Amino acid sequence: MLLDFDLDRFIRERVTRRDTSLMAEDLARHEAELTDRTEKRRVLVIGGAGTIGSSYIRAILRFRVAKLCVVDTSENGLVELVRDLRSTPGLQLPDTFVTYPVSFGDPVFEKILAHHGPFDIVANFAAHKHVRSEKDIFSIEAMVENNVLRAEGLLERLAERPPERFFCVSTDKAANPANVMGATKKLMEDLILAYADRMPVATARFANVAFSNGSLPLAFLERLAKRQPWSCPLNIRRFFVSPREAGEICLIASLLGNPGDILFPKLDESEMLTFDAIAHSLLETLGMQADLCATEEEARDRCRRITWPPRRYPVHFFPSDTSGEKPYEEFYTEGERRVMDRFVNLGVIPMQARRELADVQATLARLRALFGRATATKADVVAALAAYLPTFVHVERGRNLDQRM
Repeated sequence: MLLDFDLDRFIRERVTRRDTSLMAEDLARHEAELTDRTEKRRVLVIGGAGTIGSSYIRAILRFRVAKLCVVDTSENGLVELVRDLRSTPGLQLPDTFVTYPVSFGDPVFEKILAHHGPFDIVANFAAHKHVRSEKDIFSIEAMVENNVLRAEGLLERLAERPPERFFCVSTDKAANPANVMGATKKLMEDLILAYADRMPVATARFANVAFSNGSLPLAFLERLAKRQPWSCPLNIRRFFVSPREAGEICLIASLLGNPGDILFPKLDESEMLTFDAIAHSLLETLGMQADLCATEEEARDRCRRITWPPRRYPVHFFPSDTSGEKPYEEFYTEGERRVMDRFVNLGVIPMQARRELADVQATLARLRALFGRATATKADVVAALAAYLPTFVHVERGRNLDQRM
C-alpha cells in the first residue's frame, strides 16, 4: 500500500497546499548573495541527522562549500544522512565531508572543533523539541541541558574564533510560551542574541515540519506499517511547512539574517490545519476512511480484527488534556517589532532591547543550582523560568503524552 504513496506530493497537495516551495522566490532573488556567502566556506552542522538539520544540509549543498562537518547523537541517523546525500542528484558534496556520532556537549566535540575548525558557518539544530519531553524533573533537566546550557558552552568556544555566521534553530512556541520546551527556546534566543556583539547570530521560528521525525503525522504512517491504530488530539491547530521549506528557511536565516534577527514564515491563520484533519486526508489518499473509536482499547481491539487491506482504519481522536499543549501557534508577540518587506515570504523580528548576558547567565546559574538539588521539582523549574520570562504561562494538567497511545 505505502509503496505507491508519494509523501512529498501529499504534503504539497493536502498539508502545505503549495505547488512550489514557500521560499522559492526569496531563494531566486538572493541567489547571488547566497552563492557569495557559501563559496569555499567551512560549515559545521550540529544536530544534522534530524529532519530540519538534514534539510538544511541539502539546501546548503546546492552551493559549493569547502568543508562540511556534521555532528549528531544518532549514529543510525548519520548513516542514513550520508547514504541519502550521496544518492541525491544535484548536491555538491565537498571533498572534506565527515560525520561524527557525538553530542556537542561531549569533551571529544572540543577536539573535533579544534581539529576541523575554525568554521565559517555554524548551524545548531540539536534540541529537545517535543512537549512530551517535560514530564518530570529528569526529562526537564535533559531538555534545559540540550536546549540552553550546552548552547552557552558552544557559544563560549566559538567566541574564541568567531564564525562568519552562527545560527541556532528556535520554534514558534518561544512566542508566549505555554510549555517548558517553548520557554527553554525563548531563553536560548535571549542567550544567542546576547552574543550578537561577538559574532553574527540569527535564529528562526517556524511551524510544524510536516512528517518530520517523531511527529504525529509521521506516526500515522509508522502505525499503519505496524498495523496499529492511530491516535491524535482534536482541534490542535498548527501551521505546517515541508521539510524542504524548513531547511530553506534556516538557510536564509543563517546566511542573510542580520545580527540578532529572528525570522519567521509569513503564513496566514487560515492556513492552519488540525492533526485530525491530516489524519482524515491521509486515510482518504490511501483509499480508506476513519473508523472512529471511543477509547484506545477499542481502537487496539478493532485493529486486531482488521481484514487486510482495510477499507476503514481504527482511529481514536480525543480532546487535548496533556500539559503544555497550546491550541494554536503564533510567531511573534505584540511587543515585538516586525519588518515585513525585507523578504517575500519571511518576516523579520530585528534585534531590539536585548537581555544582558549577565541576566541570562544568572538564570542559567539558578537552573544549574536547582538541578543540583535532590529535592528539586518540575514546579521549581517552571517558577525559575517564569521569573525570567513574564510571558511564560505554563499549562499544567497533570498528564503527559507518554500516557497516550
